[in-house]
Amino acid sequence: MDWQLILWLSIIVLCVIAEASTVTLISIWFAFGSLAALVACLISPDTVWMQALVFAVCSCGTLALTRPVCKRYLQQRKETRTNADRNIGEVALCTGRIDNDAGTGSAHLMGKEWTARSMDGSVIEEGAKVRVQAISGVKLMVSPIPVEAAASR
Repeated sequence: MDWQLILWLSIIVLCVIAEASTVTLISIWFAFGSLAALVACLISPDTVWMQALVFAVCSCGTLALTRPVCKRYLQQRKETRTNADRNIGEVALCTGRIDNDAGTGSAHLMGKEWTARSMDGSVIEEGAKVRVQAISGVKLMVSPIPVEAAASR
C-alpha cells in the first residue's frame, strides 16, 4: 500500500477519534479535508503537492462554511429553560426585609417562599410588592413596585 494512502487514512482516523472525544467541533473539518486529499491521492498518486492543496482548501472551506452555523446551533442548545423562568415578570410579596449588603431577604411567589435580592441594591421592606426581574440560582432578583402601581393591581 502506498505511504500517501496510509497518511491520509491515518489523518482521517485521528481526526474522527479526536472529534468523538470532544464536542467542540474542531477536528471534523480536517477529517473532511483528509478525505478529499485521499480521493485526490487515488486519482493522482504522484502529485503530493496537489493532495496537500486539496486538503488545505477543503479543510478551510468546510470550516469557513459550516463553523458559524454549527456554533450558533450549539449555543442555542446550551440554554436550558426551567419552569422557574415563568416567574420572571410576576409580582411577589416581600416576606423578609431585602438587604443585599446584609445578605437577607425573602419573597412569596406562587405559593413558594424564595430567597430574594434587589436588582439595584436598594433595601426593600417587608410587606412591599416586588416584580421578579430575573432568577439567579435559587434567588429571585427583584425590583420594588411603586406603592401607587401596587395599589392599582
